[in-house]
Amino acid sequence: MRRDDTSPALGVPPVTLTDEDLLRDLSSLHSTRHETFRHGAADALTNHSRRTDELEREYLRRFPDREISPARIR
Repeated sequence: MRRDDTSPALGVPPVTLTDEDLLRDLSSLHSTRHETFRHGAADALTNHSRRTDELEREYLRRFPDREISPARIR
């Protein structure tokens, strides 16, 4: 069974999030990444990675001129 991109289980479409909600959701995903990577089922890791990618792409779309530290190369 294929879920469409508007399924609540897959999250709110990133483009519809406020800036505040986008930043909150990114922070939450970043803080749970290690636990999901180490202990999540394959589907959980796949969904976590997909959602993180969606939200990060939206952040970069909204903030193309974000402050970048030249010392931060990794």
